[in-house]
Amino acid sequence: MAGHPCPGQTGPPWPFGPPGLKSACPAATVRAVHQPAATPSAAPAAAPAAAPAANTDMVAYYRRRAAYYERVYQKPERQADLRAMEAWIRQPFAGRHVLEVACGTGWWTPHAAADCASWLATDLNPETLALAQAKPLPPGKVRFETVDAYSFEQLGQQTFDAAFAGCWWSHVPLQQLPGWLTTLHARLRPGARVVFLDNSFVQTSSTPLVRRDDAGNTYQHRTLDDGSTHEVLKNFPTREQAVSLLGPRARNTDWIEYEHYWILSYELA
Repeated sequence: MAGHPCPGQTGPPWPFGPPGLKSACPAATVRAVHQPAATPSAAPAAAPAAAPAANTDMVAYYRRRAAYYERVYQKPERQADLRAMEAWIRQPFAGRHVLEVACGTGWWTPHAAADCASWLATDLNPETLALAQAKPLPPGKVRFETVDAYSFEQLGQQTFDAAFAGCWWSHVPLQQLPGWLTTLHARLRPGARVVFLDNSFVQTSSTPLVRRDDAGNTYQHRTLDDGSTHEVLKNFPTREQAVSLLGPRARNTDWIEYEHYWILSYELA
């Protein structure tokens, strides 16, 4: 799920969405808004048994989107940002043993893993993992595992000295982010380097926000090629908001702001 193709401008002046968005009770990270009429030959795909109940809709959404997942990276206005980030992303992981959270189709994996010691790319969707494995990866460095990005329970006792998540932060509900970061940090050794990459909101490029819930999460409506429309949780934090959630172990934080994306990197004490 990560490496999520995501909408992308610098954070809006409002906290997590434009003023006037309708507030409502918190919803799931993804829920179906409209489904096309079923045909006799089109049965809905079953969610993997390992998917947590709260994330089942998101798993199904990204499975259905997998084949054309990376179209968003073809947007002309984002090319300068993408080339700059692809060049930057390999340096923080040089010589490190890296956990990639929710790698999705693996857009960032070949760039970020170029100089690492080892790289474990994880996701819950076999469809997106298959696409990631087909990327031109650095020989002998990258392996893949099916892992729940919220619990990491499938990792057993494995620990790492670096972590990366591309376009994942924005899909984690705000009320769950502090606990999720604690869970991630527990998998990392002292001195580990952590890098998050995600979208900024750009009025002329991003999918519009349709509502904000009582917890401050914002949502978009996304339509897939099959005609179904899905409400997707998508937050756009400012630097101050993101850094404030990192917890006491974070040090040497660095925020890089592009037009359509942002990068947050830090070390763990």
